[in-house]
Amino acid sequence: MRFTTPAIVLAVRIHGETGAIARMLTPNHGLVACYVRGARGRRMRPVLVAGNEVEARLSARTDAQLPQAEVELTHSRAPLMTEPLPAAGILWATTLTAEVLPERQPYPALYQGLSGLLDAIAAAPSASGWGPALFAYELLVLAELGFGLDPADVRKASVDWPTGLALTGRRIRRDLLQRPGDPAWDARERLTARLRRALGLVA
Repeated sequence: MRFTTPAIVLAVRIHGETGAIARMLTPNHGLVACYVRGARGRRMRPVLVAGNEVEARLSARTDAQLPQAEVELTHSRAPLMTEPLPAAGILWATTLTAEVLPERQPYPALYQGLSGLLDAIAAAPSASGWGPALFAYELLVLAELGFGLDPADVRKASVDWPTGLALTGRRIRRDLLQRPGDPAWDARERLTARLRRALGLVA
């Protein structure tokens, strides 16, 4: 197996002394896990940041083997990770995607949807600018995995995106993230707390 693809970095887990296993979303191969040599080095650390877009060259002797990857940065969103609210939005969206998608099944709509959400966060760091895009992405994740909401509920929630996020959150928790202490749900809880503060919904 050998291919080159654009990809969005979703999650990185240290493996061994210098490497890491990265999980990336690609347009035509879906979620791909791969081993990246030197991931902890000075050159690669700013590349393997959640939300970054990269070009990944993957190779493995067989389809069953964990591929190795050479990764080059094509679009950095790392500066957003210094801003608490945009960072929380990025980490939730990327962690959710990494947790719930099966590996190597193409979801081109999700790739485009996640890329669009990340662009929206970059263009308007205020939650009022990208909150509707986040709601739309959560709806898309649910629909692509077979848990689409009733159209009437979607229409009602679309008028008020914070209410919509409460609705999709309940469905994601019920249908996709059922493990106790799931890291993706922890990321959403942190995002929800920051959103409430940003919108003035808490004292």
